[in-house]
Amino acid sequence: MSASLPLPDAEARAVSDALLKRIRDRVDEAGGCLPFDSYMDAALYEPGLGYYTNGLIPFGEQGDYVTAPESGAVFGRCLARSIASVLEQIDEPVVLELGAGSGVLAADLLEELEQLGALPRRYYILERSAAMRALQQRTLAARDARFRQRVTWLDELPAQPLNGVVFGNEVADALPVKRFCWRDGEASELGVSWQNNRMALCEKPADDVLQAHVDAVAQACGWTGSYQSEYSPALAAWIRSLADCIKRGLLLLIDYGYGRAEYYHPQRSMGTLMCHYRHRAHGDPFWYPGLQDITAFVDFTAVAEAATETGMLLQGFTSQAQFLLGCGIDELMAQVDPEDTRRFLQLSNEVKRLVLPGDMGDRFKVIGFGRSLEQAVRGFAAPDLRSRL
Repeated sequence: MSASLPLPDAEARAVSDALLKRIRDRVDEAGGCLPFDSYMDAALYEPGLGYYTNGLIPFGEQGDYVTAPESGAVFGRCLARSIASVLEQIDEPVVLELGAGSGVLAADLLEELEQLGALPRRYYILERSAAMRALQQRTLAARDARFRQRVTWLDELPAQPLNGVVFGNEVADALPVKRFCWRDGEASELGVSWQNNRMALCEKPADDVLQAHVDAVAQACGWTGSYQSEYSPALAAWIRSLADCIKRGLLLLIDYGYGRAEYYHPQRSMGTLMCHYRHRAHGDPFWYPGLQDITAFVDFTAVAEAATETGMLLQGFTSQAQFLLGCGIDELMAQVDPEDTRRFLQLSNEVKRLVLPGDMGDRFKVIGFGRSLEQAVRGFAAPDLRSRL
């Protein structure tokens, strides 16, 4: 598949070549087989060279993929209604967005929260990429200078727990993952090597932590023969850190993924790793590192286990389609005059992309955890999919 992808221009290839040199050095330092999660971290986040740090634009029609917020404002307007249902319960609440992409969602949320009379005291954005932070600042300044003044960018989670909402849209899927191969009860870790003047997969014995994880899911899911997949060793600690920074409020995550039984289903024997370049999905993570996105589906059971271990309560787990319907996406659609053909068709196409099963509607899930909340969080009315966790 990667052979049919359009070639990047010379400037982009130079960025990739520089990143590749650093990765090759790390392969050597690792003894010839670099763990895949270390490779993925470099490909996405290496300062100045990684996919999210090199200043090349990954979002929208000119980028590599279109996220829900990039499709139009209706996603942000719906999400704002869910967030407002929490902010209304808290005195002087704040909102913290994790990895704000182009900044479009932040702008849409602030605009709708203002309309709902539920603007937070501060809107924080946790962003590790200087290039992405600059893009977000330009987006917010262009939309409304007042919103730009309300936003504060953070390099790390707040030292003191906050009251409000912490949320991330398509963030967890970009956490680096370990890849493994299981054969007849034995697990091997898949890594990255340099062979025949190119990157290639290599295998090495799994450490005790990886072996224990693979043993548990292999037995629970009934694997036979051989099986290849991945898991994120950083996911549980990341979720616990997010939960611990909430004194009162909501942790909300939106991403593509499954409960553990579906994630590691015997028929999903090649894992969930995906790459995106110029609106094409493919499976070659070594194609021009730094110029393409590398993601894996989210194990939502691991998310739920980590969050509830901190004392947070599961508010709901559902599909994006049902969440948006619970937030009133049909009401927003009904507000548009069908006689305004252009606007009506534009919104109709936007809604279809967000809710239809063949697109984002079922593939994306929404999970929420509350702490010290007295009222229900909008968007999780029904049907609830927690039985799949």
